[in-house]
Amino acid sequence: MKYKFSILVTVLFAATNLSFAQDNLVKSLDSNQSINSKEKFKFTEIINLENTSIKSQGSSGTCWSYSTNSFLESEMIKQGRKPVELSPIFTARYVYVEKGKNYVRMHGSVGLGDGGALHDVINMYRKYGTVPQSVYTGLNYGTKKNKFAEMASITTGILEAVVKNANETLTPNWINAYSGAIDAYLGKVPQSFTYEGKTYTPQSFAKERVGINPDDYVEISSFTDYPYYKKFTLLVPDNWSFDQVYNVKIDDITTIIDNALKKGFTVAWATDVSEKSFSWKNGVAYVPEIKYDDMTDQQKNELFDGPKPEMTITPEMRQQNFDNYNTTDDHGMHIVGLAKDQNGKEYYIVKNSWGLTNDYKGYLYVTKNFVRFKSTAFLLNKNGIPSAIRKEIGE
Repeated sequence: MKYKFSILVTVLFAATNLSFAQDNLVKSLDSNQSINSKEKFKFTEIINLENTSIKSQGSSGTCWSYSTNSFLESEMIKQGRKPVELSPIFTARYVYVEKGKNYVRMHGSVGLGDGGALHDVINMYRKYGTVPQSVYTGLNYGTKKNKFAEMASITTGILEAVVKNANETLTPNWINAYSGAIDAYLGKVPQSFTYEGKTYTPQSFAKERVGINPDDYVEISSFTDYPYYKKFTLLVPDNWSFDQVYNVKIDDITTIIDNALKKGFTVAWATDVSEKSFSWKNGVAYVPEIKYDDMTDQQKNELFDGPKPEMTITPEMRQQNFDNYNTTDDHGMHIVGLAKDQNGKEYYIVKNSWGLTNDYKGYLYVTKNFVRFKSTAFLLNKNGIPSAIRKEIGE
């Protein structure tokens, strides 16, 4: 608990002040590794769905946009379309504008930072469309990768000044000042652009070239505090828009994901990675049978040194860990396949947005138990949901 709380405080402080949450999160995982881990795991692919190249979100909290835009790219492949590598920062730019409006309307009583949720990508796609990465990189400030700390400090200052409202009555000018500051760093969004010899607007590109229907996607979670198979408001800081998700039973989480993968659908996944049993370097995540604080030094050193027994997860444990901040909504990734280790245990193949620097060149192997325990939400095409569950939720 002390470890988790210290990481949570670090991440939240950074997000509020200098948008360093992403860098702090990755750094906190540096020691989560074992020597020769890759040699001790023998993974066999069961399903590996086609997806686009690994990206790096740099020093920005835009995992939600990278993961869900990657998901949309795989949706294009599923539809038989030639995939386009979409601009995650186009999506993020519009989320920051909408989040700013919400912040002012809520008199500053809602989260800021550059975090977001899986549904934000679908919502912005519906309202604003999308563009290729080549058309809008978001690198208008001279760096080769996302580096959002200065922008976050300036835009937060603008919003705080607006909420304090020295004029007593708001003018319409504040939104232009706020949007202009964002555009100074990320660049202005093109009203139209040419791609592969044809001219589009972001909306026409979404309709004609990407071709997905935003109504086809649903977001799901699992908590004991709400009625099953009904919608509820997911109470995490990055759900700034107060969107609702479907509540399912804990066993339904992996049942749904398995069914989607078998039918050729990938899954966008929001989860907690600030765990001692999550190793970015070794590309493995699971739920140890023994709690970390109860392990011997040798067990800690060998945490990722081959397959290990796992703890049994109950709905009550899942709810309790969420309620006491041991499960936090701190990262978004993309589930693209299924594999098994040398003992036959199944793992999801997960695409990350932290570049190619780990043992599996940007991918991870995550046990089903970890996904059942630490998922905060997941988003998928409703055609990937088993028919019985889909009937239960009314989709």
